[in-house]
Amino acid sequence: MGWTMILKDDSGVTGWTWRVGNYLLLSMSLIGMQVRSDLEFPKDRNYMWKTGQWGRCMGEECGTDGFQSRTVWCIHSEGWTTHHSNCRHSDKPESKRPCFKVCEWHQDLFEWEVSEWGPCVLTPFQSNVLKPRTIKCVTAQHGIQRRKVHCVRTSNHTAVTERICEFFSPRPVLEQACLIPCPHNCIISDFSSWSSCSRTCGTGLQHQTRHVLAAPMYGGANCPNLTQTRTCTNLLPCPVGESEHRYSLKVGPWSECRQSQHKGLWMSGRTMLDFTMGDTERNTVKRHIQSSRHQHHHLHHHHSLKGLDVEIGYQTRQVRCVRSDGKNAMLSLCTLDKGPGTFQSCIMPRDCETSDWSVWSPCSKTCRASDMSPGFRVRTRSITQTPIGLGKECATLEEKEACNIIGDLLPNCPRYVWKSTDWGDCQVASLLSQQDRRLNNISVLCGGGIQTRQLYCIQVLDNSTPHHRKEVSRPVSRHLCAGELPSAVQPCSIPCPQLCLLSSWSSWGACLHDNCMETHGRKGYRQRRREMLEEGSGSESCSHLLESMPCEDPACFLWQVQSEGPCLTSEGNCGNGTRTQTVTCVNSKGQLVPEELCEDEPPPKEVSCVMACSGDCVLSSWSDWSSCSHSCSSKNSEGRQSRTRTILGLPGEAKACPAATALEEWRTCNDHPCTTFYWEASPWGPCIEDSSINLNGSGYWNGTATNAVGVQIRKVVCMKMGVGPVIPKRCPESVRPETIQPCLLPCKKDCIVTLFSEWTACPTTCLPVNSSVPSQSRYRIIIQRAANGGQECPDTLYEERECEALLVCPIYRWKTHRWHPCTLVPDSVQQGMTGASESCGKGLEMRGVSCVDEYDEMAAVSECLRWAGPIPSRFRSCWVPCRDDCTFSSWSKFSECSGCGSRRTRKRTLTGRSRKQDHCLREDLYPLVESEPCPCEEFVTQPYGNWSSCILSETPAQGSLQGWRGRREASDCGQGLRYRAVVCLDHEAYLVTPDHCSESGLVEEICHIPCPLDCKLSDWSPWSACSASCGSGLKIRSKWLREKPFNGGRPCPKLDLKNQAQVYEAVPCRSECGQYEWVTDPWSVCTINTVDELPACGEGVQSRKIRCVRRDSGDQVSSVNETLCDLEEIPLQAQTCVLPCPNDCVMSQWSQWSTCSIPCNESTVRMRTRHMLRPPVADRVCPDSTQTEPCSLNSTCFSYHFNVSSWSTCQLSEHAICGQGTRTRLLDCIRSDGKVVDLSMCEELGLPRPWRLAMNCVVDCPFNCILSDWAPWTGCSHTCGSKGVVIRSRSMLQQAHEEGRPCASQLSQSKPCPISPCYSWLLSDWSPCTVEGAECGEGKRERNLTCVVHWSDWPDNPHPSKTVQDEKCGDRVRKESEQELQQPCFVPCPGDCHLTEWSQWSSCQLTCLEGRSFETVGRQARSQAVVIQVLENQDSCPHQIFETRPCKGGKCHSYEWRTSAWNDNERSVWCQRSDGVNVTGGCFPQNRPTTVRHCHPPCTKPFSHCKQSGVCGCEKGYTEVMTTHGFLDYCTKTPGADNKKADVKTSSGRLKPGTTQIQDLFGEWSLQPLGPDGRIKLWVFGLTAGGFILILFTTAVAFLFCKPSKQSKSASPPQKPLTLAYDGDVDM
Repeated sequence: MGWTMILKDDSGVTGWTWRVGNYLLLSMSLIGMQVRSDLEFPKDRNYMWKTGQWGRCMGEECGTDGFQSRTVWCIHSEGWTTHHSNCRHSDKPESKRPCFKVCEWHQDLFEWEVSEWGPCVLTPFQSNVLKPRTIKCVTAQHGIQRRKVHCVRTSNHTAVTERICEFFSPRPVLEQACLIPCPHNCIISDFSSWSSCSRTCGTGLQHQTRHVLAAPMYGGANCPNLTQTRTCTNLLPCPVGESEHRYSLKVGPWSECRQSQHKGLWMSGRTMLDFTMGDTERNTVKRHIQSSRHQHHHLHHHHSLKGLDVEIGYQTRQVRCVRSDGKNAMLSLCTLDKGPGTFQSCIMPRDCETSDWSVWSPCSKTCRASDMSPGFRVRTRSITQTPIGLGKECATLEEKEACNIIGDLLPNCPRYVWKSTDWGDCQVASLLSQQDRRLNNISVLCGGGIQTRQLYCIQVLDNSTPHHRKEVSRPVSRHLCAGELPSAVQPCSIPCPQLCLLSSWSSWGACLHDNCMETHGRKGYRQRRREMLEEGSGSESCSHLLESMPCEDPACFLWQVQSEGPCLTSEGNCGNGTRTQTVTCVNSKGQLVPEELCEDEPPPKEVSCVMACSGDCVLSSWSDWSSCSHSCSSKNSEGRQSRTRTILGLPGEAKACPAATALEEWRTCNDHPCTTFYWEASPWGPCIEDSSINLNGSGYWNGTATNAVGVQIRKVVCMKMGVGPVIPKRCPESVRPETIQPCLLPCKKDCIVTLFSEWTACPTTCLPVNSSVPSQSRYRIIIQRAANGGQECPDTLYEERECEALLVCPIYRWKTHRWHPCTLVPDSVQQGMTGASESCGKGLEMRGVSCVDEYDEMAAVSECLRWAGPIPSRFRSCWVPCRDDCTFSSWSKFSECSGCGSRRTRKRTLTGRSRKQDHCLREDLYPLVESEPCPCEEFVTQPYGNWSSCILSETPAQGSLQGWRGRREASDCGQGLRYRAVVCLDHEAYLVTPDHCSESGLVEEICHIPCPLDCKLSDWSPWSACSASCGSGLKIRSKWLREKPFNGGRPCPKLDLKNQAQVYEAVPCRSECGQYEWVTDPWSVCTINTVDELPACGEGVQSRKIRCVRRDSGDQVSSVNETLCDLEEIPLQAQTCVLPCPNDCVMSQWSQWSTCSIPCNESTVRMRTRHMLRPPVADRVCPDSTQTEPCSLNSTCFSYHFNVSSWSTCQLSEHAICGQGTRTRLLDCIRSDGKVVDLSMCEELGLPRPWRLAMNCVVDCPFNCILSDWAPWTGCSHTCGSKGVVIRSRSMLQQAHEEGRPCASQLSQSKPCPISPCYSWLLSDWSPCTVEGAECGEGKRERNLTCVVHWSDWPDNPHPSKTVQDEKCGDRVRKESEQELQQPCFVPCPGDCHLTEWSQWSSCQLTCLEGRSFETVGRQARSQAVVIQVLENQDSCPHQIFETRPCKGGKCHSYEWRTSAWNDNERSVWCQRSDGVNVTGGCFPQNRPTTVRHCHPPCTKPFSHCKQSGVCGCEKGYTEVMTTHGFLDYCTKTPGADNKKADVKTSSGRLKPGTTQIQDLFGEWSLQPLGPDGRIKLWVFGLTAGGFILILFTTAVAFLFCKPSKQSKSASPPQKPLTLAYDGDVDM
């Protein structure tokens, strides 16, 4: 038998056949590697060969073609290496040999087999013998434990060399450190109080017992005797003649159940006496009983024809009479009324039978995890025959064993991580308050917002796999992902559209051709422009920048006079002359162009002129034309403008000046109609593909995407101002905007979805009949949405299907057969035991039970045990009446019920001879009337418990524009329902199922959750006027508090001192400095006051009108209040003037002053000029033609500098709530006199501007609290009773930030479940031990198992419980098998030495090291003590026993010695556990305090006594005087002891100990001047020096202030010990 393996490579296919016999070759070749490598082959005595270890088997292919090598060298006997020639070459070991190279696939053939860890032994002793413990062990000792490791074949687990397994994985460790706790001695409780005396007269015994709290462990001392016995003497002597012994009837245990064929086993006779059991019935000592269960051994019996039939046998027991000293006596000495039964029917035991084991299940560990825990596999078997009678219980039906313990060969376990989809769209509306949401157009919101994403769990792919695109792994169950959940919410921002900032319109230009290079016709356009100061973004595109107006006679190029020469007369100084002028060709912008572009004839280069002669009237030049009164002409209005000139010199008598009307000219202006046209362009459309554009190489590839070139298109329409679209001919074609432009096409984004998840599991069990077919589902998640024309997402994200056809559960049932006649104990046995001749009394009857299927065909018992429930009862007790038994008639029918709560009865009567027998007339034994409560179908409902919280409906809001946000807010307030449980009670107030009273078992009530009301502020007030009329100022707008928040609404901003919330914005503003200016009319004619008709010439006065005007856009002006203009710069309204006489020189008007240098240089001057218009007569001269004045700072010249304002508040877009904003500040141009002037002044000077006038800023977003959706409702927490609730919860995805709405208070909700009755088995307490028909011996105790209905908090609830049918609680037979309902017990006879009842289990105690648990499972103990009733029987006493069991929830206990107060130098000492229990054992004996104290040397001084510290002290009222060595010298009376004052005679004096512990403590306090080495302490020297200085100071003071008395010389008194005045203070 063999198998063939095929290996495939690049060159072809190679195959070989592997035979089973080749295992031997593999094993032998590897075993050969273990041969010792240091073999020596001597050539002579001094030189020898030495070899190294064999190397690893090498080879190109695995198998038999491998080889291994080793090093061989020649050494001297002293150990040094020499040349090979010194060793014998013929003896040289081989250095290379063939071997079997192990293949990787061989690892499936071999594995490491590891045994369990051995016992922990002490480190110095590497054996299993425990080291003897010493008193030095405090907590634990270090040990070591070992295990065995073998390399075995996986097929048959036979051992092979370890080198094979080492090729695949390292050998597991053989040793590990461990701890061995110190020995724990047995710990027992205190003795109980003494029992009463065993006799009421004479001398008896009494005892006291104690019980075991903790068993000895780890070699600790055994438990001491648990019982103490002492004699007790009664005052009354026993009566004379009373028998020395008492006699009791004692029964033995029942024998095993026997069949009637074993009659020969019994002896004939009425009673069998066994006089040998008195001394042999003795229990043995049990030290550790972890789990004890009595095992019964039975005779083998044959199966009956029906596998489930019950066989009935019989059993017997012995009855004897025992004396108080334990001896057996004749039965006649014991009183026999109706003796105990010695035989009874019984069920023949049959052991449980099971099927064969199933095959092992697959190992639960299929991969290698980080915890290195082993896997498990299980196998099961089923019951084929249930146990009968006292047959053996069923053994375990499931076995579990570890597998894949090491797991090195297994693949790594998959890892699971959280993944997320792309972030969703940015939502701004969720940040709006309720007030803002009603006022804002949600579609135009921008700025800061919030966005969410979906989280899902995936299995991590292999790290070696490259990922070039988004992972689309299959989603798995969320519970597989551990660790912190990534954030599903984050702030975001939607860019706000920037407004397009435009300049003011320029003035209308000249009438020009549409294309000056191609002039056709007389139709042209006048245009005006404006500049784009800041380009807009988003949907806010800039408006048109050019407007056109049709006009006639356009001219693109005009001749312009650049300069004029002086007027040169032909004769003399006055009269007609000529003036030369320079003429150039200019365009509409005034720029020089070639002369050939001007089509008209150029003006002449010389023009005639007139120089005024003396006597002529001299006029000024014409002024500039005034601004046009209208910008265009219409039917009702026409634009006009004027210019003027004035009389500068009066004429002579013969000549005259022009009339006043000739001094002013008017002309029409802006005579074009008021019709304006402009091109209007729509926003650019999306970038689309254009096949006509072929830009090779425009795309690029860097591993990501290719950007192609496309086009954008827009519409351009000619618009007529105030009318709408017109034909394109009405607008100039030359300025028509472009309608198409190239663009970069955005990359396409296809929709990415995950793979479908695995189908949810279908039921693995069969389906009940008529049940619906279950379904399974799967889903997938969208990771990335489609964009820019990419592939759209699929429509199906969720799929559901029915499970494949499942088997319907088979139908099996128990079939019961008829009851057999009542079976009694065989007559021969009855006659042999009692001599009775009548076969009657108590027996058993049985019936067969078989398992059948739905077709009544016989089936295996295991099928019914699985599908049909517990097996019906197969036997019951019966009674065969005897001749003297009481006979009764049949029970009558129950009487009629009178209503709920009443009872009904039935009766029977005695029949025959029973009516004359006295014992039959006892109704307590034979009742003749029975009653039972009447059935009642009346039920009452009562509300129970509190109302649940208000629960809203879970339907999402329809038409919500806010997506997930709308659903969350819709579920936070509104109308909902709250629930309350109701109980359904019967007429006796017992709980019944709720469907008797209502359908749901709950009562509902409409409730309302008030919606949160946000803080409400007023609307923004209008912007205030700019605080400065010129330059930069401040304008403000504000909001005020209108309503405070309620019910968890968004909070208000910070409140001010008046508890008012004020929100304001302050931004810089600028008032144009040239906005208001003074406008002057021309000066009037110089008026001269003439007297006596003198010539009207010379000095006079002229005036003019002034007004304050406001300049609007364009050239429009309007008069305003004079206060708006700068009153300090108001122009002059009147001035003196000179009107030259006819013979005087006439000069022109002064020119403008020349400018002073900047910065102002006060050493310079400025000037102005004028020229002569009329020469004077010969004797007259002209005035100066030039005038100068010095440059003076702040008067005729100024300096300028920039000034920057403060930053504004963060300004957001009009449609933004928060997010990115801008802070601005403004520049002012400040003149040196402090006046704010137009910015152009500083700009023209080119002054530096180092400041930034704008910067980005961020306004924190008021994020509302975001909660997850409600999780599904959980299942009911209790299957019955009143404590069941269903719960749902949600989690916080994001906390509230800034003024965001806080989180709702409810993160979980619960509602009650319907209250259903609970059915439980009630196990009663054990009855006292009873012996049937006898006084002592083997008896039994019983407890009952009843089914009761109750509430869930039973048995601690106040509601009553009621007994109901067993079917409500389930399988009674199985429950009885789990609970022991009968126990054998023993009632001691008078004088017997016996064991007490078991003590209560002790508290659970852990084995701890330094307060920490050494084990995970604790132990409890209980014990039985020995009670001696008669001293003569103490030799036959059983031994005391105890047992332990494991427990959970134990505590670590510590033990400490406790002492009482001293009393006559004696005290009590006991050991106390940390929980306050006094114990024996547990405390270290070495630390036990003394109970008697002694002083050395003894205290023999008067008034002295021995103190607690072992030194002598003085009694109260006496002070110790100590020797220099620290011992008591004598006791002296303390002066003023009544006043609690005393003198300490020496620094070593001590306080007398009092009667309390505090006084004992202070009695230890002393001042000892000597140290332990006998030297005087330093503080004594310091104190002496201080006292000496104090004496010197006192002496000096007395010498200065007191008269010195006559000193008498006397001898110095003797030195006394240093004395301190002690006033009783402890601080002294």
